[in-house]
Amino acid sequence: MKTDAPNVAEIPAPPFPSSGSLRWLSARLAAVPKPVAVLLALSLALFIGWVDDLTGWEMSLFIFYALPIIIAVWRCGISAGLFTAAFCGVVWLFANQSSHPYETHLGYAWAMVSRLFYFSVVAFAVNAVRKKQHSDAAHILMLEERRQLERDIVSVSEHEQQRIGQDLHDGLCQQLAAIGCAARVLAEDLQAQKLPAAEDAVMIEESIQLAMLEARALARGIFPVHVDKSGLAAALVDLGRTMSRLTGARIDVRADADVNVDSPEVAMHLYRIAQEALANAVRHSEASQIIISTELTNEGLKMHIEDDGKGLPDPAVRGEGMGLRTMHYRAQALGAKLEIQPRPGGGTRVCCELKTERSHHEKVQS
Repeated sequence: MKTDAPNVAEIPAPPFPSSGSLRWLSARLAAVPKPVAVLLALSLALFIGWVDDLTGWEMSLFIFYALPIIIAVWRCGISAGLFTAAFCGVVWLFANQSSHPYETHLGYAWAMVSRLFYFSVVAFAVNAVRKKQHSDAAHILMLEERRQLERDIVSVSEHEQQRIGQDLHDGLCQQLAAIGCAARVLAEDLQAQKLPAAEDAVMIEESIQLAMLEARALARGIFPVHVDKSGLAAALVDLGRTMSRLTGARIDVRADADVNVDSPEVAMHLYRIAQEALANAVRHSEASQIIISTELTNEGLKMHIEDDGKGLPDPAVRGEGMGLRTMHYRAQALGAKLEIQPRPGGGTRVCCELKTERSHHEKVQS
């Protein structure tokens, strides 16, 4: 006597491939033309149906019909997947018609409807996973392109700053030096002739010398030629001296001279972070005293820039600053942690903590 038909609730949940399986499936199916993928899915469904017919009802293989549906959906989309699901339902119907336990044709037809429902759920579920993976891949690609664009912008900016600094040093400074020499010769000639205009010539020479010093200081600020393995401390000291002379702010640099930075790129990023923090302290915080300090600890290299200015601006205004975004990007490029916080007692405290291997920095043994 035939048994009752199984309940629809007993149908197992559709299988979901793992992430590794998805990558393998995507890589293999991407090279297969869509018509070939559909033909492969239908052929696989026929093969499963043939095996299902041989094994009989006791060894039902209906769960394996999900494989051709997955192939069709993953390569060709939901329409091809639903078509394959309907085809699998027909194949299952013919494969089990001689051995099914149902007493009526209506019961067997209802069983086929339940299988079609299962196959359709598989198709929609795989399509959702497929869309999610494509969306994630597009998002990752967008982030990678954005990061590459940020790198290119910083690289171009760095190159242009170096070019302008080099042009100032090799062009304008040399021109001013030549004019200063000519003014000195003129002053000496006028002094030899004991003419009153000699004093004016001396004043012109002194003004030219001051202008040349300012141009050289500006060139060193734009293009710090001393930022190398053993010169980060010297470059920071020079930066503090230059900014102090140009702005009138009191800048105290406490850079540890024993800290070596092997990578010129790392040293340049740290220098630019300190430079931007100094500029913000002077321009926006109106600080009168700024302290720059570096130290090497067990955790890594730490650099602090503290000022006694007005403190941090409103978060909405602060988030729009190109300089702050550049500082955060430079720290991110180094894998460093950058914190900008209010300083106890007033002002702002910028802390850049670089956790690196000894290949990036090391303490010189005295």
